[in-house]
Amino acid sequence: QVQLVESGGGLVQPGGSLRLSCLASGFTFGNANMNWVRRVPGKDFERVSTITKDGSKVWYADSVKGRFTISRDNAKNTLYLEMSELTPDDTAMYYCGLGDQRGPGTQVTVS
Repeated sequence: QVQLVESGGGLVQPGGSLRLSCLASGFTFGNANMNWVRRVPGKDFERVSTITKDGSKVWYADSVKGRFTISRDNAKNTLYLEMSELTPDDTAMYYCGLGDQRGPGTQVTVS
């Protein structure tokens, strides 16, 4: 059974930084491309970033490019999202994703 558990969210001032983590289990993490997505209440999910299974390729939404960095540690079954220069527009629930599957999320509030 796939389990994804995000952590690291919180309240941060504009211009601040946070590091999100996602601990994965129930599947072969090192064989899976992984995503970070976010959602603001009342809006659709927005894919923020994607990383290939070996970490060799990454993709970022234009809205976060240059500010967010996705990475992974396959030995620890963990996905990361380093976020910097945060703005109020980054306020959302953040989820790590395996295809259409997501964890419970971690709230990021920039205020």
